[in-house]
Amino acid sequence: MTISTAEKVLPGQFELTWALFEYHLNRLTPEDLLWEPAPVSWTVRRDAAGVWRADWDERELDPIPVPTIGWISWHIGWWWTVALAHAGRVTPPDRTDIHWPGDLAGMLAWMRRLRDEWSAVLADTDPARLNEPAAFPWPPEAGKSVADLYAWVNAELMKNAAEIGQLRLIKAAQG
Repeated sequence: MTISTAEKVLPGQFELTWALFEYHLNRLTPEDLLWEPAPVSWTVRRDAAGVWRADWDERELDPIPVPTIGWISWHIGWWWTVALAHAGRVTPPDRTDIHWPGDLAGMLAWMRRLRDEWSAVLADTDPARLNEPAAFPWPPEAGKSVADLYAWVNAELMKNAAEIGQLRLIKAAQG
């Protein structure tokens, strides 16, 4: 059996991305999570039932809200949960059914559980499946493959890790 480039590159790229994300996760404080970096921010808030929900608007806003670390971690949990569902060939939950855990310990546990689940997906995927069509995060007519989905997860995680890291550094620099 010949190992494809995707089979070799995707897990290694993911582990590198995760290591960079873990660097910032290990340095977060509870106060970092809901710090609003700008007058117009998106965050996570408790609803009347005590469930933590993310700010969301389907419209294109101007100015674009600057997300808090809490919101970004919810966003990661949302898209990663949906990506895992697609990888597992199950119906993904609706965005509104994915809730933020409410504190640093819960958020860290959630991120690390998602990491473990994704590592298992990368390890267990039949190489032939990488060429199958993928419908997330693109529409089916985009012609993307499961390998594209897996690469997108790595890229999206890298982007979100950088956003969290930058917010953490800005907050720390401001004292």
